[in-house]
Amino acid sequence: MAQYIEAIGRRKESTARVRLFEGTGVFTVNDKELTDYFPRLGDATAILGPIEASGKPATSFDVTVKVEGGGISGQRDAVKLGLARALVSMDENLRPVMREHGLLTRDARVKERKKPGLKRARKAPTYTKR
Repeated sequence: MAQYIEAIGRRKESTARVRLFEGTGVFTVNDKELTDYFPRLGDATAILGPIEASGKPATSFDVTVKVEGGGISGQRDAVKLGLARALVSMDENLRPVMREHGLLTRDARVKERKKPGLKRARKAPTYTKR
């Protein structure tokens, strides 16, 4: 098998392991085509953002992704971060460009824990006067 560069991307409860190969533009996520795994409008475009920002044609890379945990949005952002990190590992000169587009910053927001006596993290039970 050909040499590849691997990077990890995380968001919320999702973790994506991205492998970047020199290739022909094949993008698979969990053994499915990118648009089959992320059918929502704009998801595939957002994921390909780091390749677009790098200025290299999308057809010059083969990408395989193993993503697990979380929901659709978390997985999308995890894949995007992993791809940006892999591109920077391949070519360190891309770091300022990726940084400028905000593609290397990990979004650390996660679900807040439930507090005792409350219904959710902040939602209190309905107040009754009598």
